[in-house]
Amino acid sequence: MVILSAFISEEKHQSVLDRYLHLFSEDFRKDIMKYRRWQDAQLSLLGRVLLQYGLQTYYNISQVETGILPNKKPYLKNSDLHFNISHSKDIVTCIIAEFPIGIDIEFTNPEINYMDFKFQMTEAEFQEIYETEDKVKGFFTYWTRKEAVIKAHGSGMMLPLESFEIVNDECVIDGEKFFTREIFIHESYHSYIASPDIHIKKTIPLLKFVEV
Repeated sequence: MVILSAFISEEKHQSVLDRYLHLFSEDFRKDIMKYRRWQDAQLSLLGRVLLQYGLQTYYNISQVETGILPNKKPYLKNSDLHFNISHSKDIVTCIIAEFPIGIDIEFTNPEINYMDFKFQMTEAEFQEIYETEDKVKGFFTYWTRKEAVIKAHGSGMMLPLESFEIVNDECVIDGEKFFTREIFIHESYHSYIASPDIHIKKTIPLLKFVEV
């Protein structure tokens, strides 16, 4: 399991486009250029750059071809490997694993008000955050592990956050068990990974920041 991350930079934006954009399909290039904000364009592009870099460097896969499942979840064609990409504020991260995987990373915004999200929580989750001394940390722990599970499950927005509850880093959705695990990527961000494969609990990931 490999987790690669990179920071975006407005100063380097044009050089990032010049260096990497031509490596991808015409459709992908058009999608990137549709973004109005340089941040969105760079985050989206670097997610794919990290995926390509990780597959080439750690799995010796030079030809990277992705597809989209009916549930909108991206996957690698002609490969047993799985990947997931997440980004927040100034960071993008990509995970590659030998089993189904989801990852979520969120900037720990100290101004967040967890009460605004009460309707998306179960009673037990709300109570857990309420009783936590550091409520900002408690909220982002709740949020990132929930989002990681949703991404591992693959249903996206079709699976409401309040429809399942994580207890002791485990939950069940439609009869399928999922496991979650906190991953430290950067001190200003919260991040969790999730998978239906129990190996997620013991597999030691290779963590690396990539300079772009």
